[in-house]
Amino acid sequence: MPYDELLVQPMREELTRIGFQELRTPEEVDQVLPLPGTTFVVVNSVCGCTAAAARPGVALALQKATVLPDRLVTVFAGQDLEATARAREYFTNQPPSSPSFALLKDGKLVFMMHRHHIEMLDPEGIADTLVEAFERFCRKEEPSNA
Repeated sequence: MPYDELLVQPMREELTRIGFQELRTPEEVDQVLPLPGTTFVVVNSVCGCTAAAARPGVALALQKATVLPDRLVTVFAGQDLEATARAREYFTNQPPSSPSFALLKDGKLVFMMHRHHIEMLDPEGIADTLVEAFERFCRKEEPSNA
């Protein structure tokens, strides 16, 4: 049974306020996650580590990063059950985790950060990890002048 919408709305807004698009149905997930380019997915959650470190770490990463993913999207575990389940299908060979962060490139998983990694870090540590992932996987290749 999903969490009460009134309970999770402020948690949703922490991400939508900084530019994340909510994917609330499996169809919305399938429209966005396979797109060319890079897509950063936050599996949002009501757990304490999400409030204390995950969402603040994501916000800080977006402020610090010089290279960003093409798209920022979120699904809410415990609320948008079917959308979350569909998003997790794109996270190949990864166990379910909430919260978690996934970075897809051309619809394929290239980076995953699970709850157990998130719980070990403060927002600054999360931001640094995400900035590294963005630098590594989201940088646009310069056209060659050959």
